[in-house]
Amino acid sequence: MLDDLRWDTDLIRRYDLAGPRYTSYPTAVQLHSEVGSFDLLHALRESRRAVRPLSLYVHVPFCANICYYCACNKVITKDRARAAPYLQRLEQEIQLIACHLDPKQRVEQLHFGGGTPTFLSHVELRQLMATLRQHFHLLDDDSGDYGIEIDPREADWSTMGLLRELGFNRVSLGVQDLDPAVQRAVNRLQSLEQTRTLIEAARTLQFRSINLDLIYGLPKQTPEGFARTVEEVIRLQPDRLSVFNYAHLPERFMPQRRIDSNDLPSAAAKLEMLHATIDQLTAAGYRYIGMDHFALPDDELAIAQEEGTLQRNFQGYTTHGHCDLIGLGVSAISQIGDLYCQNSSDLNTYQDSLSNAQLATQRGLICNDDDRLRRAVIQQLICHFELDFEPIEQAFTVDFRGYFNDLWPELLTLQRDGLIRLDDKGIRILPAGRLLARSVCMVFDAYLGLHNRQRFSRVI
Repeated sequence: MLDDLRWDTDLIRRYDLAGPRYTSYPTAVQLHSEVGSFDLLHALRESRRAVRPLSLYVHVPFCANICYYCACNKVITKDRARAAPYLQRLEQEIQLIACHLDPKQRVEQLHFGGGTPTFLSHVELRQLMATLRQHFHLLDDDSGDYGIEIDPREADWSTMGLLRELGFNRVSLGVQDLDPAVQRAVNRLQSLEQTRTLIEAARTLQFRSINLDLIYGLPKQTPEGFARTVEEVIRLQPDRLSVFNYAHLPERFMPQRRIDSNDLPSAAAKLEMLHATIDQLTAAGYRYIGMDHFALPDDELAIAQEEGTLQRNFQGYTTHGHCDLIGLGVSAISQIGDLYCQNSSDLNTYQDSLSNAQLATQRGLICNDDDRLRRAVIQQLICHFELDFEPIEQAFTVDFRGYFNDLWPELLTLQRDGLIRLDDKGIRILPAGRLLARSVCMVFDAYLGLHNRQRFSRVI
């Protein structure tokens, strides 16, 4: 059993800095225009030769309503017809990508994100899944992890039935906060009953996993009010919970300019919300996985962490990090072997590229030896809160202490402050440091000093 969290206010205040979330290393900030579609095609051929299993991510950018806090790549429109030309181009991309892969490459993981994937009509969802099944080896025995993000305002029992029929067995519902005053302040009015109805549908239809998203730090939130939301959510008994820290960056994300900064809770109130949430979820039997994520002990993420097999990629914590990740749609990111690449984030540019039978790859990165080594170190620390030097030394033919000698003073400082235990054999993040695992990972990030940290959210 992993150590429990220990809340240390002093440590949190000192180490609550802005930094990457490490869904990848190097992070997406490092992607550049010198890597393009030729590199993607080369990586796809390598994946085909190795017959590596696949994880597919499909981005559906459309939303009928704007949520002021949202920093996702999205298109706000009431016109449902706008999805049709996008889906046409998305199907072209699927065909262009799939012809470079082997039909024997099984799709172990599939995820629809957005935007609001259920913005699409039932006919459109059927057609999109049919296209994916035609061109990729999707599993028909319900053994894959096939998930979709759902706005409870954009789905009902019939939607859930359709999704289950199409092969989805995991759902992630956006809740954020149940307080009507908070909901009005972020333009997302959503009743508890809407969420409860979909959870009941998911359980009746035997979806394998239900995740709920919450956000703390939103306008009009108070520690008392957020605690009530968490209490209601615990009664719903989701398998997983994501409890995100709201990062107010109106200079980068235009919708956030509609939020009155005077309505935002103080830093102290945000800490109080997080502390209380951890206490509530722990008392209810949830395990802290890391990076805002909690899961019940019998959930696959908790089991994988216990067994030392948990991984992390652009889809977050996963048990499918061994798969090549293929991103489809506007702004989608792929990770194929040592290649990271991203499609254009502009809808028109994405659609125009595919109209000309060209992939929409806009930027990317190919990992070098140092990237691979540091990626392995960061992955171990952020997934398992500990790192043994010997496997790293054997895998990369290095002396760990010698390779990272210039970092040792920083690591000794972390040890002196009580975040980690450091010895000749490895690093262990202590209970008081687990909430600050990103701060430990940042020590090993060779690129962090090259960028303005305000591009990233704060650790807490």
